[in-house]
Parts: sequence; C-alpha cells; structure tokens
Amino acid sequence: MRVAMWSGPRNISTAMMRAWENRPDTVVADEPLYAAYLARTGLDHPGRDDVLASQPTALDDAVAALHAPLPEGRTVHYAKHMAHHVDLEADASWTEAFRNVQLIRDPAEVVASYVRSREACEPEDIGLLQQQWLMERWDDAGLDVPVIDAADFLRDPESHLRWLCDWLGIAFTDRMLAWPPGPRDSDGVWAPHWYDAVLASTGFAPYRPREVELSAHDAAVAEACRPAYDALRERRSVVQDTA
Repeated sequence: MRVAMWSGPRNISTAMMRAWENRPDTVVADEPLYAAYLARTGLDHPGRDDVLASQPTALDDAVAALHAPLPEGRTVHYAKHMAHHVDLEADASWTEAFRNVQLIRDPAEVVASYVRSREACEPEDIGLLQQQWLMERWDDAGLDVPVIDAADFLRDPESHLRWLCDWLGIAFTDRMLAWPPGPRDSDGVWAPHWYDAVLASTGFAPYRPREVELSAHDAAVAEACRPAYDALRERRSVVQDTA
C-alpha cells in the first residue's frame, strides 16, 4: 500500500505524517519532491543547500525512491507531498501508481500562517492551484481521490482516520491519534525552520476558528486561490461521526 497525501504548506500535513508514522506497519517519506522543486525553480528557501544535498534533485530519481522496497515488517508507505512542488508543465501520470488523497485548507488561513514564516507569498506557493490541476488529471484517468478539509478533520480526527483507513482497505489503529513529542529521523532537514509546533505536539490540536487579517496583497493571493479551494471543497468526503 503506497499512499500519497497531497496538501499545501501550513496545513496539518506534518501532524498527519506523525499519525501515520506512529502505525507499526508504516514507513513515511517527508516531502520527497522538495529538492527536485528547488533545483527546478532556483528558489531560495530556508536551508536550501541542505535540502538539495538530502534528496534526489531529479524528479525521476525522486519518484523511483518512492517505489523502493519497504523495510521488513512494514506494509504501508505514506508520502507527505506538497502540491506546489509539482511542475505544471510536466507529465503527472507517475502519480497514478499511488493511492492519492487531497488535504485542503481555507486559503486565507494558509496565507496568514505562511507569511508569518516567509515575507513573500504568491498563489503558486500554497498548493491549491496545483491540487486542482492534479485532480483534473486524476479525473481524466478515472481515479477515485478523496478530499479532506483540514477544518472538518480537526473537528473529528478519529472518524476521518477510520474512514480513510477503510477506504484504503487497511485497519485503523488508535496509535494514529497520539504520538510522542520531538523530532523523527524521517523529518526533512528543513524541520528546524518549519516544524516547531509539530515537534511539541502529541496529537492533533482541536479545531478552532481563526481570526485572519491579511494585507491587500496577501488577501488577493488568497482570493486567487479560492476558486480552486471551493471546487475541491465541493468534492470533500463527508465523514460520519463513528463515536
């Protein structure tokens, strides 16, 4: 079982990776396309040189690594993907080999969180445009790809995780709901720049509405991404409370 979870930055993607890594049958990959993205775009992200040195910088090599044999005793491979790492000019058919899942978040909340860590933010930085692009290609390929909204998920993580495990055909374990704090060997080398909250976490934080105040530019970025968010949200998986 090879799961590909696609989201934008400043979502609950790293906490979701923690939940999956806490399963005894699962091995995780943290943003396996990051170095290839930086090499292709030339962008200057925090720890850029370390990222480039830590991963394959060619897309074909990064994808090949996702198909590597699993360690003994592990039967699930979970990849945490940032959708903005995808090249919209490239062939995305390689993604069809995985059980893809979309994780979305309201773009105003994403932008508000993003600009606290980086000064500049543009629509292509937060992944929703790429998530919509990917979904269109998966639709053309006839793939069933669930959409999970982070706000819905945080209101009831257990029901969503049970539903997702059932969709994947694997057993749910309550080990996915809590994990020990601290770093993991599987964390990307960029963790010191981005993962402070997750390193201190022991589970999913309860949902709470966000008060969002954005500059005119940042508000325009969020609104440019809202049609993609709305289209994906219309297709979100409605999960019933299992309690």
